[in-house]
Amino acid sequence: MKTLKELFAKIPNLQFAGTAPETCRPKTLITDSRRVVPGALFFAMDGLRTSGRDFAADAVRRGAIAVAARERLDLPENVAQIIVPSVSEAVAVAAREFFGDPVNAFPLIGVTGTNGKTSVTSIVRFLMAKQTRAPWGLIGTVRYELGRRSIPSYKTTPESLDLMALFAEMRDANCAGAAMEVSSHAIDQKRVFALPFSVVAFTNLTQDHIDYHGDMENYFAVKSRLFDGSQGAFPRAAVINADDARGRRLLKKLPPQTRAIPFGLNEKNTMASDGFWAERISLSSNGSEFTLNCPAGKLAVKTQLPGDYNVSNVLCALALVGAVGGDVRQAATDIAAFPGVPGRMERVPENPFPFDVFVDYAHTDDALSNALGMLKKITRGRVLAVFGCGGNRDREKRPKMVRAVQNFADFSWATSDNPRKEPIEQIFDDMKHGVIFPGKIAFEPDRRRAIGLALDAANEGDCILIAGKGHETYQEFADITLPFDDKAVVQKLLSLRTHRII
Repeated sequence: MKTLKELFAKIPNLQFAGTAPETCRPKTLITDSRRVVPGALFFAMDGLRTSGRDFAADAVRRGAIAVAARERLDLPENVAQIIVPSVSEAVAVAAREFFGDPVNAFPLIGVTGTNGKTSVTSIVRFLMAKQTRAPWGLIGTVRYELGRRSIPSYKTTPESLDLMALFAEMRDANCAGAAMEVSSHAIDQKRVFALPFSVVAFTNLTQDHIDYHGDMENYFAVKSRLFDGSQGAFPRAAVINADDARGRRLLKKLPPQTRAIPFGLNEKNTMASDGFWAERISLSSNGSEFTLNCPAGKLAVKTQLPGDYNVSNVLCALALVGAVGGDVRQAATDIAAFPGVPGRMERVPENPFPFDVFVDYAHTDDALSNALGMLKKITRGRVLAVFGCGGNRDREKRPKMVRAVQNFADFSWATSDNPRKEPIEQIFDDMKHGVIFPGKIAFEPDRRRAIGLALDAANEGDCILIAGKGHETYQEFADITLPFDDKAVVQKLLSLRTHRII
C-alpha cells in the first residue's frame, strides 16, 4: 500500500495536516461517506446540492484515517488531512497511483459527442480485438467489458475512482487496449481528468443536456475540453466529424501537438491528407455499403449497420483504428462481421408478421431524424413510431423531438419514456408544442399500450421504430423503477397477436 505522500506526489499546491503523510497508508479510497470502512481515505467531494466537507466527520466516525478536502477541517489530530485545490482532480490523480497506473498498460481511446458514442466504441473494440487477438476493454452506456467478464453499465462514464478500478481489472486480464464513451457530465466533473488518451473522437453535437449545461455553446465548450489539454493531458490524435459544424470549429482549435483526422460523408470537409470519407453509399434495411477513401487508399466496406448515420459511425471507428496503430485495410473487411449493438437500430427477431420492428436508443431530435429518415428511405410502406421524452430533463428539446418525428413518421404514438418525478401530463404538454400534424400523432401514457397500438396498426411492408430506451430494461417513475424492455415487450405482444390470429 502506498503512503499519502506517494498517492499525492503529482498534485501541486497541496498541504498536509494531522498524521504524517510519509507514514499514513490508506487501505482503500472512498468518495461516499456511507461506504467508508476502517483504514479508508475519504475524498470530500462537492455534489450539485451538497458539500463533501459536511460528511467528513461521519467518514471519520466510520473509520477513515485520512480526508482530502479543499480546506482544513475540524477533525481529530490523528486523522491525516490533505488540503487540495480541487478534490475532483485529486481523486483522479490519487486513484491512478493507488491502482498502479493501469491506463499506462494499454492504449486508451475516448469518444465524445451527442450521438454515436456507443456504436463507435463498440465497433472499435470489435475490430481491434480481432486484429490484436486479445481482449479489448469497453466502458459505455450499455455495458463494461473488462477482459474476463462483462457487467451491465450503471453510468456512461463512471467516477474517476471507479474508472481506475475498471482499468485495473482490464490490465490484470491482459487487455490489449480499451475504448470508452466520454460524456459531457464526466468532462465537466473531471471524471476523466489526466487520463492519457491515445486518441479521442468527436461524433457530433445536437441538443441534449441543456438542463445541465444551460445552452449549446456551454455544452460545446465542455466537450472541447477533451481535446484542448485542459483535462490535464493532450491526446496524440483527434478524430473529428467534419460534417458537423462544431466539429469543423473543433478542428481549427486543436493544439499543435494533436494530429487532426477528419471524417465525414462530404468529401470537401475531409480533404486533409489524413481524412476519411465515404462515397458510392448504398443503403438497405440489411445494412450499408460504401467506398472508403483514406490514407490507406480506396477500400470497399460492407456493414450490417443500416443508415447513413451508421456510415458516419463506421468512418469514425475506422479512423480510430488507424490512429491507434491498427490495420485499416483489415478493419474495412472485418467490419462486415460486426453484429451491431443492443438497442441501437436493433431489429426485433422472430417476428412472423410482414412488417419490421426496430428498437433504438434515439432520444434527441437529431437522432430521431436520422433514424426515421433512414427508415423512410428503405421502407416500402409506412413508417410508424413510438417515442417519449424523459422526465426531469431538458424540457426545451421535447417539442423539437415531436417535430422531428412528425417530419418523417406517417403516424406516431407519444408515450412515457422514463417519467421519473415529473407528471406525464406536464411532459405531454411540452411535447404538444411541437405538433405539426395533429391527425398523425396520438398521446398514450402507457408505453406497453402504445407499443401494442403500433403493432395493431402495422400493415404489410410497414416499419415500426420503438425509440428512446434502446438497451434499457427498466422504466423510472417517481418512487419506483419497474422492469420494462422494449424488445421483450414487442416479442410478447407479437406472440399474443400470433395466437390471436390462429
